[in-house]
Amino acid sequence: MPTPRSPQIQETRAGLSIPWPDASSPSPAPAPWLLLPWEGLEEEARETALPLLPRPSIHPAPASGDPMARARWGCCPWLVLLCALGAWGHPKQVDLRGEDVRNCSLSPPYLPVTAVNTTAQLTALRQQMHIQNLAAYIIPETDAHMSEYIGNRDKRRAWITGFTGSAGTAVVTMGKAGLWTDSRYWTQAERQMDCNWELHKEVDIASITTWLLTEVPAGGSVGFDPFLFSIGSWESYDMALKNSNIQLVPITANLVDLAWGSQKPLVPSQPIYALQDAFTGSPWQEKVAGVRSQMQKHRKGPTAVLLSALDETAWLFNLRGSDIPYNPFFYSYTLLTDSSIRLFVNKSCLDSETRKYLNSSCTGSMCVQLEDYSQARSNVQTYASGDVKIWIGTSYTTYGLYEVIPTEKLIGDTYSPVMVTKAVKNSKEQALLRASHVRDAVAVIRYLVWLEKNVPKGTVDEFSGAELLDQFRGEEAFSSGPSFETISASGLNAALAHYSPTKEQHQKLSSDEMYLLDSGGQYWDGTTDITRTVHWGTPSAFQREAYTRVLIGNIDLSRLVFPASTSGRMMEIFARRALWDVGLNYGHGTGHGIGNFLGVHEWPVGFQSGNIPMTKGMFTSIEPGYYQEGEFGIRLEDVALVVEAKTKYPGSYLTFEVVSLVPYDQNLIDVSLLSPEHLQHLNHYHQTIREKVGPELRRRQLLEELEWLWEHTEPLPARAPRLASLACLWAVASLTGLGWSV
Repeated sequence: MPTPRSPQIQETRAGLSIPWPDASSPSPAPAPWLLLPWEGLEEEARETALPLLPRPSIHPAPASGDPMARARWGCCPWLVLLCALGAWGHPKQVDLRGEDVRNCSLSPPYLPVTAVNTTAQLTALRQQMHIQNLAAYIIPETDAHMSEYIGNRDKRRAWITGFTGSAGTAVVTMGKAGLWTDSRYWTQAERQMDCNWELHKEVDIASITTWLLTEVPAGGSVGFDPFLFSIGSWESYDMALKNSNIQLVPITANLVDLAWGSQKPLVPSQPIYALQDAFTGSPWQEKVAGVRSQMQKHRKGPTAVLLSALDETAWLFNLRGSDIPYNPFFYSYTLLTDSSIRLFVNKSCLDSETRKYLNSSCTGSMCVQLEDYSQARSNVQTYASGDVKIWIGTSYTTYGLYEVIPTEKLIGDTYSPVMVTKAVKNSKEQALLRASHVRDAVAVIRYLVWLEKNVPKGTVDEFSGAELLDQFRGEEAFSSGPSFETISASGLNAALAHYSPTKEQHQKLSSDEMYLLDSGGQYWDGTTDITRTVHWGTPSAFQREAYTRVLIGNIDLSRLVFPASTSGRMMEIFARRALWDVGLNYGHGTGHGIGNFLGVHEWPVGFQSGNIPMTKGMFTSIEPGYYQEGEFGIRLEDVALVVEAKTKYPGSYLTFEVVSLVPYDQNLIDVSLLSPEHLQHLNHYHQTIREKVGPELRRRQLLEELEWLWEHTEPLPARAPRLASLACLWAVASLTGLGWSV
């Protein structure tokens, strides 16, 4: 799925080599290629008349088996019309201004049925603020572990505002309330919020503090929950308000929770369980020993490591839970010292078997002492009072823990040793992830085969399709649900990089539109994430060019050879270069790490500035895209393993091995844009899919899917599209000579 990044960059066709007619013109001028001189075309036609079959899924096969008959068949009149009229038609513009949004300037204000009345919530919160003598209160969208996905009981900002988008910060004063979010969510916010709220179309902390300086009187206090502020966020707010006579006050009892009261969702009580040895890279005792070894070698001599991110504790002990949607995590902290292990967790979720697995009945250095989750702060504070040094990862440690550790006893790195170690998979973990991607490919291929048969019937919509894919994945061995909410987007909805359909809001899939599917699964042996974009009809030339350039970007980065320890940020340009060449781009990150039955976005691997250098054994997604606002979207995402590269001369060089195994849509590929190297890579990839997925389909007697796989992985020939284009040119010219208006 797309890596979170800056708000989406909206692109235009500026810079494309394809001449687009002006949509306002009553009759477009002839395309420039019709005016080209015809000398030499006959010879070129002879050169490109290869004995190639058209794709069977698009055109019926000709009766004749003669190769040249197939080439001549490509010039039949209806194909000519498609070439001349359909492929070069300007996509229809869609007017999105009719969204049903609030209008607070009217008297009385207009509110859509989707707006939430938040008067009672704000009244309850302001009562709590009055008790604490606060002039303002800040409500971020996160949990006490800086998680990307949060549980229902942590959706405080959604409860107070009515806005359910995944990004945004709310601030409430005694007289006003404001929401800050990025452009992805402006329309959603206007549809969900009532007129108690101002919408601020910015996301930076500087914008929030500027507003606070205006709204909070001198001497006033601004409250916040220290467990919902990262260390960096606290430093930014503190710096901005330091000389303003406005005090920033941490309050450990969350005021939204107090206002929410008995309506707040209960603490999760689902079991926390240990993974079977077959699905772990190594026993938890080995992992603990490895972290302690790193502590001993650290030049600053830490006596303990404090783990705050949920996937850190889950990975360290090979434990999994279900407290967080789409993630097998459970609320927890770990304090690992050189002689003890403390696990802060909801102890009622651990049965006797899991307690025995953790050696929780003893007190030795390899015995896990179970502590109540709510006691993490007090335990850390007590431990920090001794002659100790505590090693933390500052990216995931909240201010609520940071503030109780004296500065001189703190060792802070961007990421904890567990986070960095977890990023590099050992050989067993690599094999597990590879295996999960084979089964995941079977589920996705089953879905694509089903779509190809049913979309033309007009009975499939985005939501029902996503549900069916979840069903197919659920039928795979070791399945544990989806790894994120499926992005099933048709036509203009695909232009929204993070769009997901709902039961109430979705649209039909059509053979006339592109369809973007970004989905993934959780399996006991691995987490998957793959995106494919398809078109079952006749795509426009612009769509084919954009798709092919996105594919080129994917290939260029996937086949890149680079020195070991190169930063992903330095490589990202290779995924964008083919788009940049014609003035196109995309506004999200190019890739992210992925876990072994952990998070679908596993930091610190990826291609952004905050990621650590690439190392052998890391898994990352590679996912360039292009989004034409109001029309269509394209993304091609694969998961790849960092492996050693074979180079002509000795050296420490790396490259990527793609482990996602679903074919690209050949209907959208313009082979004339591919270099021989691109074509060779693409055909080799499709051959790899045949070799790895084909036997699994055959073993399970999925013969229809096997036939589909063989058809969609046929080697693509060089320069094949030039033959089709020449046929179209010849036929269009002939029709023009007969007086047809093309």
